[in-house]
Amino acid sequence: MARQLPTLEDVAREAGVSRATVSRVINGIRNVDPAIQDLVRGAIDRTGYMPNRAARSLVTRRAETVALVVSGSSDGGSEDDQAAFAARVFADPFFGRVVSGVIGFLRPRSMHPVLMFAETEASRQQVVTYLRQGSADGALIFSTHAEDPLPGLLADEGLPCVLFARPALVTPVSYVDLAHRDGGRLAAEHLLARGCRRAATVSGPLDLPAAQDRLAGFQEAMARRGHPYIPIAEGRFTHDSGAAAMARLLAEHPNIDGVFAANDLMAQGVCQTLGEHGRRVPEDVAVVGFDDSVTASTCRPPLTTVRQPMEEMAAAMARILQEHIEGTREEPTSLIFEPALVVRESA
Repeated sequence: MARQLPTLEDVAREAGVSRATVSRVINGIRNVDPAIQDLVRGAIDRTGYMPNRAARSLVTRRAETVALVVSGSSDGGSEDDQAAFAARVFADPFFGRVVSGVIGFLRPRSMHPVLMFAETEASRQQVVTYLRQGSADGALIFSTHAEDPLPGLLADEGLPCVLFARPALVTPVSYVDLAHRDGGRLAAEHLLARGCRRAATVSGPLDLPAAQDRLAGFQEAMARRGHPYIPIAEGRFTHDSGAAAMARLLAEHPNIDGVFAANDLMAQGVCQTLGEHGRRVPEDVAVVGFDDSVTASTCRPPLTTVRQPMEEMAAAMARILQEHIEGTREEPTSLIFEPALVVRESA
């Protein structure tokens, strides 16, 4: 005999509340005490109850779906170029942490993410159309290039969206970001405390506000301690670009004794190049990364890095988007997280 699926009454019995209260929580009605909402969601998890999404959508007039949009630029419009763009996204440990944070917030609320790529003009328009038709209730946007027009397109349409990181173009949309300048300052102070006096940096793409701010914070902190000139090589936030940038720095400044790389993937490439040139990390050159991604712990030696709490940031994005969708927040807002230094073996 087939096992009977849990019902609304089962959830109410488990939570110790009325069936009507469970229904209000499931349907997102706002006049329910937050503690009772948590009680009901816990009961849903324990019983394994699955709301009837079709029936719920008739009540809420929502799709119960959020578009998770990676917006960037492929090398061209061909299928191969678009596949290469997707492959780069999935290879970056940043993306896995973002997805974890988003799902951790959405799943207890019976909401689901739909992954979309927006790397061409046509695919950006597909995202706009998808949202305009109500196939998703809003969008969480992760832009990989500065001149991304997608946030502006969604803002012009009045469609709910939240960005990861401050947009380079002035756009009336909500965003979640990190205090990147403070992160660069932490890296500089740590290298100086270790005795580094000939530090250099591998920056991220300098058309991105985050890369600009990390570099500015590092330079300012070094200048305050009497080091006005810091050699810079620009990278692209990839392992290979970090390795190549470090090779350029060594060719021009062979006496470098400390390096700040603007993300962990580039820091891993920096360590590889240093090893190939006979430089020991950290004995000869101390290396500090940025993000505290899985790369930081798998790198050899493990990376000292500036932590960016991406899971918490992604969950905050989803929370703000929910507020926009439900109408409890109308004006754009921003939320800035604080970085922290995580000391391991590389510096």
